[in-house]
Parts: sequence; structure tokens; C-alpha cells
Amino acid sequence: MRDFDFTPLYRASVGFDHMATLMDRLASNQTTQSSYPPYNIEKTDAETYRISLAVAGFSDQDLNVDVKENTLSIAAQKPQTEAEGRYLHRGIATRSFERRFHLADHIRVNGASHADGMLHIELKHEIPDALKPRRIEISSGDGANAPRPALN
Repeated sequence: MRDFDFTPLYRASVGFDHMATLMDRLASNQTTQSSYPPYNIEKTDAETYRISLAVAGFSDQDLNVDVKENTLSIAAQKPQTEAEGRYLHRGIATRSFERRFHLADHIRVNGASHADGMLHIELKHEIPDALKPRRIEISSGDGANAPRPALN
């Protein structure tokens, strides 16, 4: 009952294939991605966001943050230690993980910081100048400066 078929969206619309692909990707990620490590997504300003992951037990060298084609990937690989068999109880998980976040268009990763067991990734929504609203000046006068149609 959780599987959705978005094929009719591809057949009956033009230009919305990106939306259908996004919905399909979100539906498939809900079942395949684990909840480790826990994370928060917060809106810190009108155009800025922060993703915070709880990565206790990982050093800066263990963590890897990459951005490729609007996908933010955070991965961690913890090297195995010799003291694995000495624990009577191990409640702090330091297993390897990979977490992916699909970023909207015009979202840029500004940086990442790691302190006190938290990895913070700063994001900013930057609208390109071509997409920003702009005011068009209206010329007035006798029309001498107005564009004229080309004569064939």
C-alpha cells in the first residue's frame, strides 16, 4: 500500500517530470534509509538553513561531506579498533553510515563545522540575478529612442 506508481504523471504532463521523479525518490527513501544518525533541519533565517547531525565518537577525519548534483551526502567510516571485545555494554553507536539530502535548486552549501559531537552544515538559498524581479525603465518622449520593427 506504500508503493505509488507515478507513471500516469509522466504520460499526462509535460515539464513536471522533475516533480514526479522527486516524489518517486522520496517514496523510495522512506523505506530504505535508516534513522541513524539522528539529525535536525532548521531554518535559521529567511534564506539560510542548518542541518545538524549527532555524530558522537567520530573525528573530523572520519567524516566526509560531499555535494554533487543537488545531493548532499554525509558519510562516516570508523576504523575498527583492537578493543572491540572489551565492552560489556556498547550503547554509543559508532557504526559507519551514509545519509543523503536532496537539495532544492539554488541551495548552496556554505560550510560545515564539527564540535561537541555535532556536525553542522550551513546552507543558503541563493536566487540567481536572472531570476530576481527587476524593474524595467519606461522611456518617454517623442519615441525617437523606441525600438523599431525590422523591415524586410
